[in-house]
Amino acid sequence: MRYLHTMVRVHDLNESLDFYCNKLGLVECDRMDSEVGRFTLVYLHAPQDADQAKKLHAPLLELTYNWDTEDYGGGRNFGHLAYEVDNIYQTCQKLMAAGVVINRPPRDGHMAFIRSPDQISIELLQKGEALAPAEPWLSMGNTGSW
Repeated sequence: MRYLHTMVRVHDLNESLDFYCNKLGLVECDRMDSEVGRFTLVYLHAPQDADQAKKLHAPLLELTYNWDTEDYGGGRNFGHLAYEVDNIYQTCQKLMAAGVVINRPPRDGHMAFIRSPDQISIELLQKGEALAPAEPWLSMGNTGSW
């Protein structure tokens, strides 16, 4: 068995693509529109997964946009997506500068949580060993739920 993708439903495809691609740094690799099913599927991969994603069509994040509106609930019951990052402090700073709330700051130099526009929890994990605890992260409290 191997991991293929995680699917999340989104309310606003453009807002979600701005978040996942422009702010988080994922790359769109495939898209499918279904007139009959009235939905659009957009597949994204992390930059360091490009070769594997092209070859195996995995690991991917599938954004499902249903053309007819419906309420999906809080999204938190889904769980979370997890991505490894080269430098958790730089990543969180970049996201904050782009207007993303850091719900659980990387106080430990290892883990942070943010949420997508559709309230999907996203865990960011430091690649390798945790970075030394540092300000402003060390004294930053949680914001909202994650």
